[in-house]
Amino acid sequence: MNIRGLGFTTLLICSVILPAMATQQLCSTASPQNPKAESVYSEIGKAPEKARAKRNPLEKDPDAIAAGRILFEQRCAECHGHNAEGGKKGPGLRAPEIQNAEPGAIFWILTNGVVRKGMPVWAKLPEPQRWQLVSFLKSLGATPAKTETLLSGPRQPQPRDLSLPHH
Repeated sequence: MNIRGLGFTTLLICSVILPAMATQQLCSTASPQNPKAESVYSEIGKAPEKARAKRNPLEKDPDAIAAGRILFEQRCAECHGHNAEGGKKGPGLRAPEIQNAEPGAIFWILTNGVVRKGMPVWAKLPEPQRWQLVSFLKSLGATPAKTETLLSGPRQPQPRDLSLPHH
């Protein structure tokens, strides 16, 4: 290999491969495989039984999901990512540990935070808004089509021509 070829190889490694590896490392810091993320997920299981037993009063309200989505963008996306897939500080919220958790446990985490792990306390956020966030987070486990339906609300039937065919 000549010097020119060696320079090209070095340039290729430095300009393409290393940045790709760095990006992969940065993006994976909040993945479920990350021990920090796993420890945050384990906090869900620490919610008291009384808290876990709470039911979401807005569970079947599609407007609650849409409102929760807005709240998430305003208050949560900076840490958890805009698609709730994990961000700079917080783990992804589409993980099975979150999707399989009782709504009351998620509400408890929102209310009390996990301060030692960087999750702020949201107790001053009005209770209905915390339930809206829970509704939105739980909707993330739905299929994309179902989530879109929930976010857009019930569809209006399309008008059809019901007249009989003329002979």
